[in-house]
Amino acid sequence: MRVLSGIQPSGKLHLGNYLGAMKQHLELQHEHECFFFIANYHTLTTVQDRERLLELSRDVALDYLALGLDPGKVNLFYQSDIPEVTELTWILSTVTGKGLLDRATSYKDKIARGITPSMGLYSYPLLMAADILIYRSDLVPVGKDQLQHIEMAQDMAGYFNNTFRCEVLKRPEPKLNEAPVVPGLDGQKMSKSYGNTIPLFDTAKNTRKRIMSIKTDSRTVEEPKDPDGCSIFALYRLLAGPNETAELAERYRAGGMGYGDAKKALAEVVEQLLGPARERREELAADPAQVDSILHSGAVRAREVARVVLSDVREAAGLAGTF
Repeated sequence: MRVLSGIQPSGKLHLGNYLGAMKQHLELQHEHECFFFIANYHTLTTVQDRERLLELSRDVALDYLALGLDPGKVNLFYQSDIPEVTELTWILSTVTGKGLLDRATSYKDKIARGITPSMGLYSYPLLMAADILIYRSDLVPVGKDQLQHIEMAQDMAGYFNNTFRCEVLKRPEPKLNEAPVVPGLDGQKMSKSYGNTIPLFDTAKNTRKRIMSIKTDSRTVEEPKDPDGCSIFALYRLLAGPNETAELAERYRAGGMGYGDAKKALAEVVEQLLGPARERREELAADPAQVDSILHSGAVRAREVARVVLSDVREAAGLAGTF
């Protein structure tokens, strides 16, 4: 099966991104044909600084490769290297009613948070649908908050096929991630908008410092503690093995262990994950030509697929051309 996912380079990736999505993506590469793109077109709705966007886009590529993405198995590429996706976006817009976009809850949520509305933000579901449909994707891994966008892509594929009496666009299916809620330093959901993240590729010293700043209650060292109500333990459980997790839970309940010791245990498992990846990332960053080659190869394969699909779309719609 062909799996499609996009990653927005809208900020530095953090532990919540890894546990919520990246980990699942890295697992899927061993099971399916994967197309993973860096969604820089989408990010233009929020990042409108040339140098910043270039830096963040490259950071996403470096982060995924450092964490184990295999370019021999995965097509990794910049969204902007596939012009066919924007042409399909326009074609989809001609068969999609405005009412469908008006119902997009993601757009409403962003406006409610004070984000300035733009046509790009409003048309986000059209571009996302084109991202999915241009590769005839079978599965799209998403969280529940993105499920509506997959349903809209299904609708748009149906609109096009019904309008032009064809079966050109394939109906994609969502693959719901059982993504955990990853707590941040303050106990809220880890998010760059809250400033409570643990960045994936900060220095070891800074990462440990942030972990040691996690907020806790005022229970003393001697008092028993509830592991299920503690952000430190919630993070530890997502990273450590079952035996280590059970052992730490017992220490919580027995008393005689301070939160500082729990933070140190968390820092150790985080470093076990990120330490080797940090070294690989430094090696990759020192060889930009290699990273460019990986992204180029991914784009070449993606365009091969996209050109075939767009040719079929044009033929079905009666779009004549001489080139």
